[in-house]
Amino acid sequence: MKSYVAEFFGTFWLVLGGCGSAVLACNYPGAGIGFVGVSLAFGLTVLTMAYAIGHISGCHLNPAVSVGLWLGGRFPSSKLLPYIGAQVAGGIAGALILYLIASGKEGFQVTAGFASNGYADHSPDKYTLVACLVTEVVMTMMFLLIILGATDKRAPQGFAPIAIGLGLTLIHLISIPVTNTSVNPARSTAVAVFAGGWALTQLWLFWIAPIVGAAIGAFVYKFIAEEKR
Repeated sequence: MKSYVAEFFGTFWLVLGGCGSAVLACNYPGAGIGFVGVSLAFGLTVLTMAYAIGHISGCHLNPAVSVGLWLGGRFPSSKLLPYIGAQVAGGIAGALILYLIASGKEGFQVTAGFASNGYADHSPDKYTLVACLVTEVVMTMMFLLIILGATDKRAPQGFAPIAIGLGLTLIHLISIPVTNTSVNPARSTAVAVFAGGWALTQLWLFWIAPIVGAAIGAFVYKFIAEEKR
């Protein structure tokens, strides 16, 4: 149970910190952090939690990561569904706290997006469904390669959180204009629950694409990293 609780609070922090920076601080008058700041915020949530709970739960914070680690032989199947449940629940709890904070400002409208992910008309820069699908698959694939490589027993020890956090920052710098960056079904679900409408209608893409990308990343890493017997 401790690992599940750790995943709950880790994903809680990812959504509150990452999506919170987008909702509360991205366009703050005169001192907005912009999408570069939001990218950094997402990376910092993973980096800080990796050091805080990595030794307890592995700090997945992401159903796609859990699936990828399972397919890569790094995670037992018996824990897969409980981890995903804890991550989704933690994400929704983080989005709830963010909603309570954001709604304290006059004129706040959750239907404006609430940092939700989208494609076509709901893509930040109006990218097509295909473009968004490719983006999410490829970005999640690369994220899994970074995670599996940085946590490999042959990699330098103690630096994995830095590589993973910076990797997620780079992913956001690339793909925020395309999909608002998911690579994480729990993160997408958490804010979509509150935004409703189109965010829920388009949520399917942000479950399927990250999981497919994670699976590809796991198989690619197994191929390139497998030691000769």
